[in-house]
Amino acid sequence: MKLHLARRVKVIESSKIEESLRILEQHPEIISLGAGEPDFPAPPNVIKSAEKFLEKGFTHYSPLQGRHELREELVKKLKKDNKIDADPENIIISCGSKESILLAIMTLVNPKEEVIIPDPGYIAYRPIVQMLDGIAKSMPLKEDDGFEAHPDILKKIITRKTRLLVINTPSNPTGSILTKRVLEEIADIAVEKDLMILSDEAYEKLIYDNEKHVSIASLDGMEDRVVTVQSFSKTYAMCGFRVGYAVADERIIKEMTEFKICTTLAAPTFAQLAAVEALRNSASYTKMMVKEYDMRRRMVIKRLGEMELACTTPKGAFYAFPNIKKFKLPSVKFSDALMKKGKVVVIPGTEFGRYGEGHVRISYATSHDKLVQALGRIERFIQKI
Repeated sequence: MKLHLARRVKVIESSKIEESLRILEQHPEIISLGAGEPDFPAPPNVIKSAEKFLEKGFTHYSPLQGRHELREELVKKLKKDNKIDADPENIIISCGSKESILLAIMTLVNPKEEVIIPDPGYIAYRPIVQMLDGIAKSMPLKEDDGFEAHPDILKKIITRKTRLLVINTPSNPTGSILTKRVLEEIADIAVEKDLMILSDEAYEKLIYDNEKHVSIASLDGMEDRVVTVQSFSKTYAMCGFRVGYAVADERIIKEMTEFKICTTLAAPTFAQLAAVEALRNSASYTKMMVKEYDMRRRMVIKRLGEMELACTTPKGAFYAFPNIKKFKLPSVKFSDALMKKGKVVVIPGTEFGRYGEGHVRISYATSHDKLVQALGRIERFIQKI
């Protein structure tokens, strides 16, 4: 029979990340610097908490909006860490932060309405918008500006069809941070143009050089105009637990919750309860990870400099985004050659948008010894080309 597939299947293109994972499985001699998750295990107290709740039988569904005790704990966290005033009804628990992004865009954007996304930016934004028949428009992030959003460029992109602006701080893949001054300018534009903002803050705790993370929802008059998305995956190395969350106007959260029955129904119950333990007793573990990431970051930037690979110093997350334009190879071809000849996986910049061309993403969420070995391989590879 002839198979008829929906047009939306063409939205999701094959990913170099997926391809590299398959190759890594077959070739263990290759070192991967492509990881988008911490190489640390979850905190020991969180693991013990999860085991305890599993043994006690917390293996059934949770309410669609999430466990009340977790949302209550998040109210305290948001007030203390993000200066966001909320109550439990302003919060939804999701299966990772990506589901919150999906639910928010489903709730806020109609077909043919525009969503402005950072470019280079997280790989999921564009396909989610397009899958929902929205129009994804790139907001170019320039290396000369440290990959920080430029308000003057943003103003030129907005049209009467623009509904939503996505920001990501700290950024995947560039490691850039949006300063309070820039966030204030973006907030003024959102008010003037009557836009909603989706603020992806999954890497909020992974900050270096005494920089400060600022949540745009904490700025005056922005609490009803912003959906703030955060996660336990990066902050507490709990990727496999699948717990993320969003905080927004109660009316938005209500509609996101209605859609939840069509997606995952609920985040895992035992994982939500273990997340309460993470919030209460794992701050020191996060600080330990940040300290280690910082040492790796400094080493990576130093070694890239020795190779004469220009790289904006990342201020957050765990990625470097070096410039490879001098080799006059598209980032996909450079990455493929490095994997085949240099035995190192990096992610081509075009995975993150057209303005990512001429760069590759290097993750330092891997052990120091592997990083040293991989950087040595990269140096030998570029000497040959």
